Amino acid sequence: MTRIIAGEFGGRRLKVPDDGTRPTSDRVREAVFNVLDARIDFDDARVLDLYAGSGALAIEAMSRGAERATMVDSRKRATSIIAANARSLGLSARSQVVTAGVASYLDGAQPEQFDLVFSDPPYALETAEVEVDLRRLASGWLADDALVVVERDVRSPSPTWPEEFEVIVEKVYGETRVQVGRFTP
Repeated sequence: MTRIIAGEFGGRRLKVPDDGTRPTSDRVREAVFNVLDARIDFDDARVLDLYAGSGALAIEAMSRGAERATMVDSRKRATSIIAANARSLGLSARSQVVTAGVASYLDGAQPEQFDLVFSDPPYALETAEVEVDLRRLASGWLADDALVVVERDVRSPSPTWPEEFEVIVEKVYGETRVQVGRFTP
């Protein structure tokens, strides 16, 4: 189980898939949202959570006022848990849960303009794939000044961000490196 840190649902617990999913720790999630609080107005924000796992990052954003969230994961077990978590908090109407690989989703769906994107891929995913995801996001998925949060293992090389992004934060929390990029087309 993981918990919502703050906002409307602060303290509420979320289910986590029992299939080896590595959820963002409460400590790292709290630190990430402290960084974001100073840089984004969550009210009415549109959120995309890639490699969503339990949906905790997007649900945390909705707890803090985000209008809606799309949560994408390739594993049916994960998306079932995400949908159950959203339902338990009364967020189903503000949530879209998609069972698809991130590449398939970004290549095949109609792009929306998101204000905040979380990308927390499995640590085993090659850095080159993360870089491709960032290029895909820059091709129609982001509102001006959108923030993209990438979480990786500290042992993985940092991705090279496309020129449309300015990396504004890079922090290490234990074994986790978090980068925040601002989309500046």
